[in-house]
Amino acid sequence: MKRFSKDSSTIADYTRKLTVIFLYALLYAIALNMFWHPASIYTGGITGFSQIVNTVFEKWFGVSLSISVIYYLMNLPFLIYGWRKMNKEIVIFTLISVTAASLAISIVPEIVLTKDPIICALFGGAIGGSSLGLALKNGIATGGLDIGIIVIRRKTGRSIGSISMVINGIIVIAAGYLFGFPYAFYSLLSIIVSGKVTDFIFTKQQKMQALIITRQPEKVIAELKVRLLRGVTILNEAEGAYDHREKVVLLTVITRYEMSLLEEAIKEADNEAFVSISENVHTIGKFDDFEF
Repeated sequence: MKRFSKDSSTIADYTRKLTVIFLYALLYAIALNMFWHPASIYTGGITGFSQIVNTVFEKWFGVSLSISVIYYLMNLPFLIYGWRKMNKEIVIFTLISVTAASLAISIVPEIVLTKDPIICALFGGAIGGSSLGLALKNGIATGGLDIGIIVIRRKTGRSIGSISMVINGIIVIAAGYLFGFPYAFYSLLSIIVSGKVTDFIFTKQQKMQALIITRQPEKVIAELKVRLLRGVTILNEAEGAYDHREKVVLLTVITRYEMSLLEEAIKEADNEAFVSISENVHTIGKFDDFEF
C-alpha cells in the first residue's frame, strides 16, 4: 500500500510539472512572438542572446535564422554540463521545458498586435514574467542559463544577482547597438517588468528553515545531500514527550524553490519523520540563493 501511494504521488507530481511546462512554454512563446519580437525588444537570458544572433545574421549576412532553433542549440551545452555535474531529475525537466518552449516559439504565430514599443515592453514583460514565475513556483528550471550562472558563480565567487545583471546588461547594450538606444531602454523596461512579475508570483530568494525530527538521521541526511546540496546541523539526544524514545533533530535552511525537493527527500528517506517549516527566515553569512 505504501509503495502504491508513493508511486501515485510521483505520477501526480510529474503530471503537474508537465502541465506547468506546457503552460509556461505557451505563455513565453506568446510574449516573444506577439510582443517582444514584433517591437524589436530583447528579453533576458538565452532568449535574448538568441534574438541577438538572429538579428546579427539578418543585418550582416541577410540570412534569417529560426529563434527557436538558436534557443535550443544555445541551451544544449549547459544541459550537457548539468547532466554530468548536477541533479539529473532537475536537468531532465529543464530539457523538457527547453524543448517545449522551442516548439511553442516555432508553432505560435507571430501576430503583430501593436508595434508601440512601450506597450510591447510592458505586456511582453508581464506575460513572460508570469510564465517564468509559474515554472519556478513548481520547481521547474526554464533554461540552461540557470546552470551557466551557477557555473560562473562557482568560478568567480560573484553573487547570482550580480551575474544576472551583467548578462542582462550585455543584452541591453547589444539592443542599443543593433537597433538604437531607445530600444535598449525598452528592452531594459521589459526585463525589469518581467523580473518584478516573476518575483511577485515566486520569490526564489525567500528562505525557509526546516526542522526535521527523525529516528533515521543517516538516511535523511544522505538523501538531503543528494537532492539539495545544503548544509545540515544535527541536534542529538532529543526525546519525544509521548513515548520518551530518543530522536534526532536536523536543521537546514532552504529556498522556497527547493521545498518540493525537501518533501521528496523526506518521503524517500523516512516517511514517518516530522517536519516543521518556518518561512521567510533571515540568514547572516554565506548562503547560495539557487542551487542544483
